[in-house]
Amino acid sequence: MRPAYEDLFHLIEPLLPQVEKPSRYIDHEWGVLAKREARFRVCLMYPDTYEVGLPNQGIAILYRVLNAQEGISCERGYLPWTDMADKMRAAGVPLLSLEGAAPVRAFDVLGMHVPHEMAATNYLEAFDLAGIPQLSADRGEDDPIVIAGGPSVYNPEPLAPFIDAFLIGEGEEHIVEVCRELERSRDARLPRRERLALLARIPGTYVPALYDVAFDAETAPHGFAVPKEGSAAPGIVYKRVAADFAATDPLAQSVVPYAELVHDRLSIEVLRGCARGCRFCQAGITYRPVRERSADQVVAAVARGLERTGYDEVSLTSLSTTDHSQCERMLDRLNERLADTGISVSIPSQRLDSFDVEMAEAVAGGKKGGLTFAVEAGSQRLRDVINKNVTEEDLDRAMRAAFEAGWRRAKLYFMMGLPTETDDDIRGIARLADHVIDLAQEVVPKSQRGSVSVSVSVSVFVPKAHTPFQWEGQLDRDEVKRRQQLLIHSVRHRNVRVHYHDADVSLLEAVLSRGGRDIAPLIQEAWARGARFDAWTEHFDLGTWRAAAEACGIDLDQVACAPYRIGQRLPWEHTSPGVSQGYLEREYRRACDAQTTPDCTRASCTGCGICPTLGVENKIMEVRR
Repeated sequence: MRPAYEDLFHLIEPLLPQVEKPSRYIDHEWGVLAKREARFRVCLMYPDTYEVGLPNQGIAILYRVLNAQEGISCERGYLPWTDMADKMRAAGVPLLSLEGAAPVRAFDVLGMHVPHEMAATNYLEAFDLAGIPQLSADRGEDDPIVIAGGPSVYNPEPLAPFIDAFLIGEGEEHIVEVCRELERSRDARLPRRERLALLARIPGTYVPALYDVAFDAETAPHGFAVPKEGSAAPGIVYKRVAADFAATDPLAQSVVPYAELVHDRLSIEVLRGCARGCRFCQAGITYRPVRERSADQVVAAVARGLERTGYDEVSLTSLSTTDHSQCERMLDRLNERLADTGISVSIPSQRLDSFDVEMAEAVAGGKKGGLTFAVEAGSQRLRDVINKNVTEEDLDRAMRAAFEAGWRRAKLYFMMGLPTETDDDIRGIARLADHVIDLAQEVVPKSQRGSVSVSVSVSVFVPKAHTPFQWEGQLDRDEVKRRQQLLIHSVRHRNVRVHYHDADVSLLEAVLSRGGRDIAPLIQEAWARGARFDAWTEHFDLGTWRAAAEACGIDLDQVACAPYRIGQRLPWEHTSPGVSQGYLEREYRRACDAQTTPDCTRASCTGCGICPTLGVENKIMEVRR
């Protein structure tokens, strides 16, 4: 057992008047679950600020699960903003947990959440502030075991040298097994390397130190990981799936924050997984199978959550909430229950092909802010290529229903740089946005037409591991910028506003998504040159990364844009969400022919291989329309 440690908040307190948003660093929020006395201590850290990290459902779920375990205490940690980090370094104050103000280095386990690729340098910033060696190979017996999990671990190789063990897939049961094994091996006084080797025996656990990077004639330029001789590590680490999702508590949130959050509302996960099969979407593969909660379970969880937290907004979250077979029923029951309370119910975005007048009224609940639809592509041909399976008629019907029900604002999401995209597809984005304004002129009363607006948000396609487009390269940065200008100049209506993602940021995201273990030195060099909080516009500097890449002998554009050849060994093939390579190749060929594939929850099995490989299946409450 680690020695007891004192609360070191007195070291932080003098710094609070000197920094922006001191509420990020104070403890004792309402609803904290961590226990003061426990034999085994875990700190779960989100690699960003408090207001970004606290709403994260993944951290909230594991925080609740671990604190429910006998003898285990789990605290939270967030990355200090740059002003506080600089003052902590100057004052010699180490990175502390939030609840107990305990040194992060003093915990048995440090669990890092991996929400997206752009957080890469923030892990190194956290290790440095905590006094933990950045490289796993340099850590000693007194350092915590560093584990990592989350939605972006399906190509773990760029982070592999920094992490002791990755937990692939759903963590509700997995993290408890890992912590219990580490507790046993600690009490048996086993050396660190043996403790890590034991973790590799737990299904879903990838221990990078047990693998070498190999190259052969059929290898992509970044190599692929193979178990070291005699290590007994699995050749492929398959993701974990919660045995009974419906039996888990939908109410993950317990902590009421001091500060306003990025997503400042009560969030209830109503559905996990999506089988729509969009070919660019990594989450659509890695979160399968589809599993729904019942309307009764969701409504009860909302009531409990509002009573505990006092929020005035509820968000029913999932990858595609309107796909829930009982969605309208849930919304109707919640709107009836919350009538005259001032509490609103929202869903993150709506499917065009499942949105009608009844759904419009159910989503509104008496309030009509803005609606969000993911259209993704400007032409039917390209929507078929990506398997979006929505049509312009779906957009027409959905927007007409929304305007007739009283909505006046809409946000449309698109992607740019998708495989086979042409200039006509870009002009098609502008045409669809203009068409929505034209439709409003028909439907909306003349006196209200001035309030109608359409916001077009266009992200850059980033090829992701374990998707049918994993072999594609990203569109060249200069070409991205040309197409962005083409889009802007193609819009006719002044009530259409176009927003697009920064091409430089998207370039780096592709590098971190597609590279292998050879990208780790780039991350370390960029951090040493000052890169941190790269997901924040005011802190991102591609020049810093280009200088780091030059020092490491890496061509960023080559890593991001060069396509892989089908049949090559890819850097991420040793971790798997259970999808078969044959299915991904088949879907890629169908994309090239603009052939669509149906949703397996509405048709027969499409052969992705996940259910038989992992021993799971879709669980839908009702037969879907």
